[in-house]
Amino acid sequence: MFAWQGLSWMALGVHDKQMKYTPAQAEIMNVLSTSINEDGLYALPSAVTKKEQEDMMKSMEGKPWASVIYHKEYHSEVAMRMIRAFLVDLFLVVSLIYIFTRGSSVPIPRRIFSGSVAFGLALFLAGEYFGRIWFDLPWHMICGQLIDDLASWTLCGLWLAWWLNRK
Repeated sequence: MFAWQGLSWMALGVHDKQMKYTPAQAEIMNVLSTSINEDGLYALPSAVTKKEQEDMMKSMEGKPWASVIYHKEYHSEVAMRMIRAFLVDLFLVVSLIYIFTRGSSVPIPRRIFSGSVAFGLALFLAGEYFGRIWFDLPWHMICGQLIDDLASWTLCGLWLAWWLNRK
């Protein structure tokens, strides 16, 4: 899992088209940094109260809007992020092993393989794809994650089918 993720992000270019470029980035960052005081996800436009949000939503039909994830500072330190990602991957694989070995019989390799692929697809659908459904995340933004989930869990399924059935 962890190896595939590293390859897909750093070597294979699976995520190269995930984030778009704008030549107006300096102006946009200047406006954001002088207008926003704390890290967070901002929906623009928005309103303070639920009633104001409901009214605004009615008037927004067909007009532009944006989601902005803003951070006051950039930190390039990746060691802790990699450790956390590895631990999450390990937890997910151990969880999948638990699911497959919960019964008393030895799991069938094709069920392990298909279950792993289904697990990966379920993670994508419950995560990034819900972002597409509810927040209109563009397909270019989530396509790489679909490839990652299917590829990594397929590879994991192949390995687990062998590992859990070895003599």
